[in-house]
Amino acid sequence: MTEIAHYINGAHVAGTSGRSQDVFNPATGEAEKTVALASTAEIDQAVATAKAAWRDWSKTPPLRRARILDRFKTILWDRADQMAEAISAEHGKTHDDALGEVTRGLEVVEFATGAPHLLKGEFTENVGTGVDSHSIRQALGVVAGITPFNFPAMVPMWMFPVALACGNTFILKPSERDPSASLLMADWLTEAGLPAGVFNVVQGDKEAVDALLANPDVKAISFVGSTPIAKYIYTTGTANGKRVQALGGAKNHMVIMPDADLDMAVNALMGAAFGSAGERCMAISVAVPVTDAVADALVEKLVPKINALKIGPASDKSSDMGPLVTKQHLEKVRGYIDSGEAEGAKIVVDGRNFRQDKQGYENGYYIGGTLFDHVTPEMKIYREEIFGPALTVVRRADYQAAVDLIHSHEYANGTAVFTRDGDVARAFSQDIEVGMVGINVPIPVPMAFHSFGGWKSSMFGDHHMHGMEGVRFFTRLKTTTTRWPTGQRTDPEFTMPTLG
Repeated sequence: MTEIAHYINGAHVAGTSGRSQDVFNPATGEAEKTVALASTAEIDQAVATAKAAWRDWSKTPPLRRARILDRFKTILWDRADQMAEAISAEHGKTHDDALGEVTRGLEVVEFATGAPHLLKGEFTENVGTGVDSHSIRQALGVVAGITPFNFPAMVPMWMFPVALACGNTFILKPSERDPSASLLMADWLTEAGLPAGVFNVVQGDKEAVDALLANPDVKAISFVGSTPIAKYIYTTGTANGKRVQALGGAKNHMVIMPDADLDMAVNALMGAAFGSAGERCMAISVAVPVTDAVADALVEKLVPKINALKIGPASDKSSDMGPLVTKQHLEKVRGYIDSGEAEGAKIVVDGRNFRQDKQGYENGYYIGGTLFDHVTPEMKIYREEIFGPALTVVRRADYQAAVDLIHSHEYANGTAVFTRDGDVARAFSQDIEVGMVGINVPIPVPMAFHSFGGWKSSMFGDHHMHGMEGVRFFTRLKTTTTRWPTGQRTDPEFTMPTLG
């Protein structure tokens, strides 16, 4: 069985810890590979390699760094299908969905190629008599990314292109559930001309994460995952003197107003709730129709579309939705549906009834789309992130009740409102206490030149990802004040200096 190993100092490196775990194909339920799990010593080796490479990489002109990223962008574009196939084989998402992931990651690479402009500083002449001042942003050093299973290519590319463009060296710790995409990116970066040691991949589990958090030469950590782990990463990392951005869980609401284009809202909900089998931190998992009349009409239109979902492997191009990532996650999602039923929510469509009958895929981790109605805020299926293809409907009588519902939840990652009323849309955008907002847009993921991140328990840290927030996270500000001798003698001053 093929072992997926590490990538250190420009080469594939076999694991030496003696620990590994199976990597499954979710479509078939079969273990097809193993992945090495790094020890603390292996992590420390990768960090030392990245630290040594940083000395030259940080001094490389931003234009040269940008040219390497531009070559990587071209390689990624030309081989997008290859990357998508690797993603589908280990995550389970459909090929078109995986291609979309690659494209959204590539957009951040395109943004990062603007490094010569993004890193321009500020200069002020004569801040005082004969005194000038300038500010620049400099690289931090060795930085690390710890990324989730649901986007094995896109989320790493939210991090490393900006980090590398800014002059840092990077260590990626991908999810051990779908690690192959990380090695493709490493190979293609090297092919594009990235010097050895600038980008490294260490496969692993909690031991690897803790080693990165403890190593003093890792200056910053970027993380995407569940809220409990995000809290742990942030608390531990900052206690160890690191800069940390840690993105956690979500419970994204979509408000449907009485004046909304209902067909538009229904189609948006289908993609936002059931795309990628609901395994997205920006998935819409809560529909909030305003008034019972809107709720009844919404549910009536959703039912036939959910029942018509084509669920199958990525190899079947007609599949709308693939399997869940692991057997354990399948059992977890089933457990949430059981809980909703036990707590009194009305199951309008029950995804537990789905059975995969395609030959060779009967043991895959498939589940059908589920629709709950008459869900209340006290229910577990409302309070917690299911991370599966289950949409809950929480009815509200008016706009303010819908807003209050959103504000009462601990998560504040993304939200949306569907309406034709400009006053409602403007008020929602201004007043809603959520990090990313869509107006008639169901999944408001910002483009690469803006920044991604939620509020409240969905994000820990002061800087959001990619865009200019990413540049600020991966650099630190230095300001230099300059005076040159003029030959005039001056007496010492003992008061607070003022340059005006």
